[in-house]
Amino acid sequence: MAVGFGNEPVRMTLGRKILELNYGLILLIAAVACVGFAMLYSAAGQNIEPWASRQIVRFGVGVGVMLIVALIDIRIWLRYAYVIYALTLLLLVGVEFAGFEGMGAQRWINLGFINLQPSELMKIALILTLARFYHGLSLEEAGRVVWLLPPLLILALPTLLVLRQPDLGTALLMLAAGVVVMFLAGVRLWKFIVALVAAAAALPVAWSLLHEYQKGRVLTFLDPERDPLGAGYHIIQSKIALGSGGTFGKGFGEGTQSHLNFLPEMRTDFIFTMLAEEFGLVGGIGLLLLYLLVLLYAYAIAFRSRSQFGRLLALGIATNFFFYLFINVGMVMGLLPVVGVPLPLISYGGTAMLTLLFGFGLLMSVSIHRDIEIPRSDG
Repeated sequence: MAVGFGNEPVRMTLGRKILELNYGLILLIAAVACVGFAMLYSAAGQNIEPWASRQIVRFGVGVGVMLIVALIDIRIWLRYAYVIYALTLLLLVGVEFAGFEGMGAQRWINLGFINLQPSELMKIALILTLARFYHGLSLEEAGRVVWLLPPLLILALPTLLVLRQPDLGTALLMLAAGVVVMFLAGVRLWKFIVALVAAAAALPVAWSLLHEYQKGRVLTFLDPERDPLGAGYHIIQSKIALGSGGTFGKGFGEGTQSHLNFLPEMRTDFIFTMLAEEFGLVGGIGLLLLYLLVLLYAYAIAFRSRSQFGRLLALGIATNFFFYLFINVGMVMGLLPVVGVPLPLISYGGTAMLTLLFGFGLLMSVSIHRDIEIPRSDG
């Protein structure tokens, strides 16, 4: 067992780390991604171009990043957590000045080889930073009001920048993941209840600050039929496609709603709908079971970690992954407003894929270094 105290070096050989990689989790991640490749192949009329081929390349690069991140000592991630947060925050500020606009929002920076969406990176940077902050506090200290200001500031700065882009879905995901880490670290429940009541009281003000398209999404969620050919079109077509799939679906590549162009954004936000139309209820449940196994692996890694930093980091990453899944599936079923959250590892997109795999790399770093104790003084 490798146990470190203070500054005493505890090192694992590279060979030992490779043996300690969680290969079961890697196989599950690959299985989910392969479902995505198949659906992107179907979305292009059973052609690997243009989406599936690019997604395969991105996944390959992302797996390489994931493995490198996993093999780095967890104490390195602890040491540089604030630096990573600061750099990601600078990228978000850079979007304000050098970002380009797409789909009505300014969220991306063109780096030449990839259109980077810094808000996706910030989801992981936030979890990493909050885990580091609370690692240095005892459970009693974490529950005190005086220690609430730094994490709230850490959470508020990027959230406000993302809301300016505007990107309500990503901002909500960041807030949710941050609140979960704070709760798990020991912040008392009553403080969240007070914050929730205050937020409810501020709803009229918040509503007035929303963009018109965001108000339209909320109103459409409440009554999709109010504008069936406009704001309600997406969700109405999604429900039709979900229902038409039945128990076993219409067959691979045979979905009428998707392939006759009734279903919009089928390669990104509504890809789960296309899968359910082609493979039915059985296919949808099968994919959700794969996701469930990924989550069980992630939470098992968190509970086996001996360090507070490792536990909070793993729990935050697992919960962030769950929120991706919950919001996307709820969105396409009409249970939640459409907020543009991708289906993890399946929806077409570069930054989201790389960010998720970076997060899984951190998760596996926690797994590899699970027996290393990190004193609070190191945080």
